[in-house]
Amino acid sequence: MSSKTITISNPDPSLYNEDLAPIPNEKRTWGWGSYSMIWMGMIHNIVSYELAGSLIAMGMSVWQALGAVILSNIALIIAIWLNSAGGAKYGLPFPVLIRASFGYKGAHVPVLIRAFVAIFWFAVQAYAGSKAVGAVITVIYPKWVSLGAHTFLGMGLNDWISFGTFWLLHAWVISHGMERVRRFEMWAGPLVIVLGLGLVYWAVNVADGFAPLFSIESKLSGGEFWKSFFLSVTGMIGVLATLVLNIPDLTRFSKSQKDQVIGQAVGLPIMMTFFAFMSIMITAGTIIAFGKPITDPVELLLQFKDQPIVVLIGAFALLIATLSVNVVANVVSPAYDLINLLPSKLNFVKAGIISIVIGVFFAPWLWFNNAATIFNIVGAIGGTLGPVSGIMIVDYFLIRRSQYDLNSFFVKEGQYTYRNGWNLRAFVAMGIGVIVALIGLVVPSLQTLYTYNWFLGIAVGGISYLILMNSKHKQNVLRLVEEKVSIK
Repeated sequence: MSSKTITISNPDPSLYNEDLAPIPNEKRTWGWGSYSMIWMGMIHNIVSYELAGSLIAMGMSVWQALGAVILSNIALIIAIWLNSAGGAKYGLPFPVLIRASFGYKGAHVPVLIRAFVAIFWFAVQAYAGSKAVGAVITVIYPKWVSLGAHTFLGMGLNDWISFGTFWLLHAWVISHGMERVRRFEMWAGPLVIVLGLGLVYWAVNVADGFAPLFSIESKLSGGEFWKSFFLSVTGMIGVLATLVLNIPDLTRFSKSQKDQVIGQAVGLPIMMTFFAFMSIMITAGTIIAFGKPITDPVELLLQFKDQPIVVLIGAFALLIATLSVNVVANVVSPAYDLINLLPSKLNFVKAGIISIVIGVFFAPWLWFNNAATIFNIVGAIGGTLGPVSGIMIVDYFLIRRSQYDLNSFFVKEGQYTYRNGWNLRAFVAMGIGVIVALIGLVVPSLQTLYTYNWFLGIAVGGISYLILMNSKHKQNVLRLVEEKVSIK
């Protein structure tokens, strides 16, 4: 089915505008290389580095940490591939596609939850990136640190200026639309690989070879290890849980299904594992060099303050990397979500700017440095969004058999109307999935379940939806049979 040959008949203005409409074939210009570079830009950032490095800080060996990274990437790429297909086939973004399962009104609920989570992550990444800005300025102007004595709302003046500068860089990229985003990603991702390889060289040199880095022993064993292992896996999945949902926002620009499948395979599991491997090796090197694990790459760069060129180049690379992931993963998605809410008033640029303004109010500087808090948050995010992902995947492949009625997405009297625009079965399935995924947080005897929250959420949400929708189908068949019998 090609969006080039399909015309939307009399679309409702409250459900349709240019940004939500199917991308025509001639404008689907993203090849596999574009997706590879975009994913490199999204995963090569400060938060991803810290999460991978923190596995060593938690007491894992290098091999154990790599195992957690590989398992999380396998789970992610499978879910992402499955949810990418509808966007690549129909050229539609996530806020439109989810109308098929939740109804045109009901879709607003998961869409706004996803937008809330994405804006939250924008705030986290913006603050992390602003630390790199501060590091650059400190090298150029050492007295910069003294401005920190003047505090406002929990943050020093120097940090406010760094944060504001980084925020404006986001606004500049967003202001030129999605094509500027794609071009920016094409060179931002590889830049961080260069920095990472340089730091790996440093770690190997400090340790006098690879062997000492791999010989760091695990401090975890038995049940304690497995609990930490799977919590780490679900935590790393939680970081990209929003991408599992909003990946159609990107694959709608793909030249073909093959391009997005190959590009994402290269960009996510392969490059993410490589990047995490570098992070883990570098963190292991900091244990040997400084007697303690340093998981914050900005803090690590500042250990080289007697080599300002190293700090400047490294901080610039981190800044660009964090800017790239923030725009693609945490601005593109809520922008489309807000457009879906007010299609007659918003376009991509306006909605993107609104998203980054809202992000400031999350005030990440007040809690960012609490590692336990961050892992709990990302775990809860994965558990909440997992059921929605499961519902979308089941709806597309098992309920719709990969066939959507394109026109019904943009009218109020179509296949996705359900009951006044709400599919209550989807909400029941979502509720069941979220309860099962997060119940371990509040019921101590079921705490083990929380260790696997994302996996449970996506599976239970999807299966519950399949059962509920099949029961609806059976009811409809019985009703039709009864009608025919009564006619006879």
